[in-house]
Amino acid sequence: MSPAAGLCDPGRRDFLRAASAAGGGLVLGFYLHSAAAAAELIAKPASVAADSAFKPNAFIHIASNGVVTLISKQPEIGQGIKTSLPMVIAEELEANWKDVLIVQGDLDPIYGRQSAGGSTSTSVNYEEFRRLGATARTMLIAAAAQAWGVPASECVAADSAVQHRPSQRSLGYGPLALRAAALPVPAAAAVALKDPRSYKLLGTRIGGVDNAAIVTGKPLFGIDIDLPGMLHAVYEKCPAFGGKVVSANLDAIKSLPGVRDAFVIKGTTELRGLMPGVAIVAESTWAAFSARKQLKVVWDEGAVVGDSWKKFAAQAAALAGKPGSTVLRSDGDLPRAMASAAQTVEAAYSYPFISHTSFEPQNCTAWFKEGGLLELWAPTQSPAVGQNLVAETLGLSKEKIVLHITRSGGGFGRRLSADYIVEAAAIAHKVGAPVKLTWSREDDMRHDHYRAGGFHFLRGALDAGGKLIAWHDHFVTFANKLVREGKPVLQTGIGAGLSSDEFPARWVGNCVLEQTALECGIPMGAWRAPGSNVLAWVIHSFIDELAHAARRDPLEFSLEILGEKAIVPASAERGVDYDVRRMKQVIKVAAEKSGWGGKSLPKGRGMGLAFHFSHRGYVAQVAEVTVSKKGQLKVDRAVVAVDIGAQIVNLSGAENQVEGSVIDALGVLMFQELDIERGRIVPGNFDAYPMIGIEDAPAAIEIHFVKTDNPVTGLGEPAFPPLAPAVCNAIFAATGKRVRQLPLSGIDLSWS
Repeated sequence: MSPAAGLCDPGRRDFLRAASAAGGGLVLGFYLHSAAAAAELIAKPASVAADSAFKPNAFIHIASNGVVTLISKQPEIGQGIKTSLPMVIAEELEANWKDVLIVQGDLDPIYGRQSAGGSTSTSVNYEEFRRLGATARTMLIAAAAQAWGVPASECVAADSAVQHRPSQRSLGYGPLALRAAALPVPAAAAVALKDPRSYKLLGTRIGGVDNAAIVTGKPLFGIDIDLPGMLHAVYEKCPAFGGKVVSANLDAIKSLPGVRDAFVIKGTTELRGLMPGVAIVAESTWAAFSARKQLKVVWDEGAVVGDSWKKFAAQAAALAGKPGSTVLRSDGDLPRAMASAAQTVEAAYSYPFISHTSFEPQNCTAWFKEGGLLELWAPTQSPAVGQNLVAETLGLSKEKIVLHITRSGGGFGRRLSADYIVEAAAIAHKVGAPVKLTWSREDDMRHDHYRAGGFHFLRGALDAGGKLIAWHDHFVTFANKLVREGKPVLQTGIGAGLSSDEFPARWVGNCVLEQTALECGIPMGAWRAPGSNVLAWVIHSFIDELAHAARRDPLEFSLEILGEKAIVPASAERGVDYDVRRMKQVIKVAAEKSGWGGKSLPKGRGMGLAFHFSHRGYVAQVAEVTVSKKGQLKVDRAVVAVDIGAQIVNLSGAENQVEGSVIDALGVLMFQELDIERGRIVPGNFDAYPMIGIEDAPAAIEIHFVKTDNPVTGLGEPAFPPLAPAVCNAIFAATGKRVRQLPLSGIDLSWS
C-alpha cells in the first residue's frame, strides 16, 4: 500500500499504513520503521483479546461488526489519558463513543514514545492523533462513495456511519471496513481535519473507560495480576540507602511454612539500579510477608549513615549569607541596587523531603519462559526505562523482553523509575517460575525516590515607589553521587535544581540566582510538577512578602512585575518563552471570579493570590481561608484559572485533574514530611506520615478554563504549584503570620 506522503515528520513517523486484518476489518496506525521492518512487526502477538483481529502495530481497528477498537498507548496512572487520547481519534473519526472499545497497548516501538510524565501525553500526541482519526474517516468516506458510485464530496461521516446527503443513503463503518482496508492511504493534503467548532465529543464530560471496572473491583492494576503457578516474593533492602548484605538467616527462612526459597541478590549500590537485598519467594503473599518478619540480616550500611535532616539543616544554615557554589544568573548590579534601595526584605524558606505515597505500592510480575523470553507485567510510567534497566542488569536483549503495561494506582513521578521492575526480574530469573514481587507500604515509603528538600535564602529590594528592583536567591539543594562512564559525578536530584530563567529572574534588572548542592545518599526522583511544586511556593510567597512590605496590593504588584512585554524570551539553556499575555489573563480571571479586593474580611479570614507557569500551562489561583484563634486552618475556597491551550479534551477529566492537584497540593502543604536519621527514612506508614482527609479538603473548588489559540497541552501538573503559596499568602492576610517552613503541621498559626 502507498505511504502517506508528508503525513508526519519523517524523523518520527516513517509512514502510515492501512491493512486488512484477519477476520475482516480496517487497521490503521503510525509506524516507526521501514516498510520491511513494519511488515515483520505485523506478525507480533496481539495485545488485545484473542478473538480480536487487531494487531499491536495499529491504533485503530474497525471490525466488520462495527466495533471500533482504539489502542491507548500511554500508561494510565489516574490522569485519564486512557480515555482522553482515544477521544481525539474518535472525534476526528466521527465514531460514536458507544461503539468504541479502548485497549491498553503494551510496550512496543511501533507506538512511538510511551511514557506518562511531565504532562506531555496530550501535547506530544494530540495533533498526530487528530490526523490519524481524520485519515481513517477519509478512507471510510471514500469506500462508501466507491460502493455507491458517487463523488466522495457528496458524503459525510457521522455517528460511526457514512451518509450520502443527496440520496440519504447510509452505511455503517462495519460494512465499510473491508472495502476501506483495500484503499490506498490518502496523502496528507487530501485529509481535512475537523473545525474544532464542530466538535461533538471533545470538550464534553466523558467518564473514564475503566470507571465501572474500578468501582466493581475488576482486575486492572499491577497488583491484581494472577498467573497459573505464580509465586509471591518480597525483597528486603538495607534500611540505610546503599547498604550491602553481610549475612542472613536464609536456612531458617527456607524452613518456614509456604516458603519456596530465600537468597541474597548482590546487586549494585547505584541508587537507580538493582539494590542489594534478600529475596523471599513463597506460595502466597501472606507466607512471604510472614517469613520476612523473621528475617535477620547483618548489613554493611556504608557511609550514608552519616546523613540526617538535622545535619543537612545545619549545613544549609552555615551557608546563609555566603555565595553559592554555582552562579546560575547574574544581571545588573545587585550590591548597588540593594545599597540604594528604599527598602530591603530578607527571608529564609525551607521544605522537607517527601514521598510519592501512591496508594498502590510498587509491584511487578516477572516470568522467564522457554527460549529466554522474559514477560513482565508492571504498573509503570516509563515502560522503556524498565525494559532497558532489566536488559542492562541481566544481560538480556530488549527484543526478548515483553512488558505489559497495567493500570497504575497512582504514580506522581515515582513509576518513572524502574527499581521494582528489575528486582522482580532478578528474582524470577533465579526462581524459574512466574513471580509477583509486592512491596509493603513500609518498602514504598522507605525506599522511594523522593522529592528533595531544600533551603532558599532570599533578598529583595524595593525603590521609593514600592517597585521591585532587585532579587537574590541562594538555593541550597541536594545531589547524589552517581557513576557515569566509570567516573563518579555529583548529580542534582530531579526537580531539585534552579533554572536561570525561573520567575522573576527575567523581569528584574538586578538579579542573582545561585545554587549550592549538598551531597547526600538519599535517592531523589521526579515528583509531581518537579521543581515547580516547591519553587512556586517559595517565589510567590516572597513576592507577597515584598508586596506587603511595599504596602501594595499583591495583585497589582504581581502584574507590575510581569510588565508590558507580550513575550519574555527564554535564555538558550531553556528554550521556553513566557507568554505574559496568557499569564496576565488567568491572573485577572482568578481575581475577578474570586472577588479579589471586593470585600473586607475580618481577622482570621483572608485571601491569597499566586500564579505559575509550569509544564506549558498557565495557572493562577486565589485561596480563601479561615484560621481559628487556636490555629486551625480551613481552606474555604480555591478559585483556579487555567490556560492549557485551544482545547479541553475531556472536560470531566480536566476538572478532575485540577481538583486533584488542589487537594494533593494542600495535603503536601499541611502534612507531608519525612525525617531522615542515620541515612534512612524514619516514617514507614501513614500513622507517622499523615495524608489529607476529606475534612481538610477545600469546601469549594471553582475552575475556570481560559481557551487561547495555542497548542493543546496536558493538565496533570500545571494546577499543582500555585496552591501552596496562595494558601500561605491567605494565611498571612488572615493572621499576620508568614509561613516560611513546610509543612503547616509544624507551624503555630494561632492568633489573638
